[in-house]
Amino acid sequence: MKTGALLAAAAALMAGHAAEAAPLQSTTATTTYHRVTADGVGIFYREAGPKDAPTIVLLHGFPSSSREFDTLIPLLAPHYHLIAPDFPGFGQSDAPAPTSYTYTFDQLAKTTGDFLDQLGIDRCTFLLHDYGGPVGFRVMLTRPERVQALIVQNANAYAEGLGAKWTGIAKYWADPKAHPDVVDTFMSWAATEQRHTLGTSHPERYNPDTWTDEFAHLSRPGQREIQGALLYDYRTNVASYPAWQAWLRARKPPTLVAWGRNDPSFIAAGGDAYGRDLPDAEIHQLDAGHFALDEQNDEIARLILEFMSRQRASR
Repeated sequence: MKTGALLAAAAALMAGHAAEAAPLQSTTATTTYHRVTADGVGIFYREAGPKDAPTIVLLHGFPSSSREFDTLIPLLAPHYHLIAPDFPGFGQSDAPAPTSYTYTFDQLAKTTGDFLDQLGIDRCTFLLHDYGGPVGFRVMLTRPERVQALIVQNANAYAEGLGAKWTGIAKYWADPKAHPDVVDTFMSWAATEQRHTLGTSHPERYNPDTWTDEFAHLSRPGQREIQGALLYDYRTNVASYPAWQAWLRARKPPTLVAWGRNDPSFIAAGGDAYGRDLPDAEIHQLDAGHFALDEQNDEIARLILEFMSRQRASR
């Protein structure tokens, strides 16, 4: 290779490294907070970004809320319209008593679908995390034409993704009255902290206010009944895995998987398994835990922005 060509190649390589290291554009100027009534329940949601841009709907996990996306939203808002609701019983949304609202994933999905209908979200990309997975899959199967693309962050849809703790939870599914200790452990202070910190190689990146606030929410009156009901109903999600996988094979939505590989609850194999039904999926195993945004927020934002940019270019 001639000297000029070598210099040009070196310059291109350096430019690429510089681009990778460049800080992400960010804005909080468009973030707003709202409430609407959907399916008879007051639903709180965060909104950001230009409303005429492609929409990303962010569905949160247990025991968090749309607040878990607080650091991600400003990095996506310069380019995309973002909607992040709190499920009933979570965050700032209403938490009606189980006598007046049925806490199942079917019902959470119905409420979420009604919420999206009310906001006029007819086409969007779904970002699923944890409980956002079973809610999101139900919403997508009900209205597949709404789905433009899929972003998965430790939202399990495969039996091999279930970590060791699910063996104990399965005993609760078989006989909930005989195993109340499973709910106690699931909602305990230790479990609430460890959902964030267990397995991480960067504990210093985790804000303890996160699990302090989550545990305070779980300690509210009525939460044990709400979360116990949802934990019991989680068995229906595992039973639904084959149907979700069949839907992925049939529909083949463009998919990005950004998985925290150190997650002890939804282990790394659950992220890799998406490639079986979606051979073209982009799968990234990140050095992070269950709440991967806690320590890999910028990297996940970069992956999403690059993925979404490719989707826009291909339309």
